Order: sequence, then C-alpha cells, then structure tokens
Amino acid sequence: MSSDRIRVAVILSSVRKGRFGPTIANWFVATADQRDDIEVDLVDLAHFPLPTALSDQPEPEVAELLGAFSARLSQADAFVVVTPEYNHSFPAALKAAVDWTQNEWHAKPVGFVGYGGLAGGLRAVQQLKHIFTELHAVTIRDGVSFHGPWAQFDSEGTLTEPSDAEAAAKVLWDRLSWWALATKEAKTRRPYDN
Repeated sequence: MSSDRIRVAVILSSVRKGRFGPTIANWFVATADQRDDIEVDLVDLAHFPLPTALSDQPEPEVAELLGAFSARLSQADAFVVVTPEYNHSFPAALKAAVDWTQNEWHAKPVGFVGYGGLAGGLRAVQQLKHIFTELHAVTIRDGVSFHGPWAQFDSEGTLTEPSDAEAAAKVLWDRLSWWALATKEAKTRRPYDN
C-alpha cells in the first residue's frame, strides 16, 4: 500500500434484525470504488457483539471478540461511522464497541454517515462527535445524511436520485483523506502521546 493511500474502517453500527444499515453502508463503500487513495474495510458490529457491561477481566469469548475488533480498528488510518438515529441517539452496540476500545481511535479522523427520520441521523452524529473527541479522534465536519432513506433506495439497494448524496460522500472522502494523511504524517514525525 502506498504511503499516500489510507485504510478506512467503515463501521456499520446497527445490529437490529431487519436493519437498513447494510444498504446505506454498502452504498457508501461503493462511493470509494473509483478512488485510488482509499482502501475500505467494512466492519459490521453485528459480527462483534460486545457486551454493554465493561470488565477489566472480560470472559474469554469477549476477550477474543475484543481482540479481533481492536485489530481491525488498529489497522485503520481513519474511520467512517454509519449510524441510524434511535430515540434521538445512536445504537447501544456502537457505544459498547467504543467503550471497550480506546487507543485505537487516537489521533485518527472519524467521519459520519447518518440516517433516520426527519433529522436524518444528525442528532446521533452530533452526540458521537463529543464522544470521539474524548477519544482523541479528529471528527470531520462534513458528512452524509439520509432523511427517510427507505424511500430513497430501490429494492436492489441503489439510490434512486444519487447526485446530492454522491456529492456529499465525495466531500467526506476528500476531507477524511486529507486528515488521515495529515495525522499519519504527524505521527511519524512525533508519536501521539495521550
């Protein structure tokens, strides 16, 4: 991988049965297909069912899940969180995943793709920005938001009117790439000390 190429973990945060998240996440990942500066790793939290109760000595099966999840995050130069909005907030599975980890996020940029009803996931994203700031991450101002996405995608998962969303995705990828390269370069010159 070229030093100018970044690895982005796109985190699919909804784990509910019948979730719409995979449609949104797959669409967003596909928007990076034409870019040669980004390598995407889709991390589905449904594959990492970490408990909400934290423990200094997790059970062996939790420790194994946590190790695999941490490794995926550690390999990333940047992140994009794909999140629905549940009751004006984000999913509990995402909070658990964030709370079980720490250093994996440090001095790396985090972007957001939100979706939901009228607010389009923006309230969930706003709360997440505070949380990721606490984790020493750099949150990206520009994001993608889907208001009522269920009517915007066809049965094959294709966005029916893609121009606005694709334009927003391009800006997010551009900003994320800039910050990822900037933080990566800075960390090679001077390790990040928290």
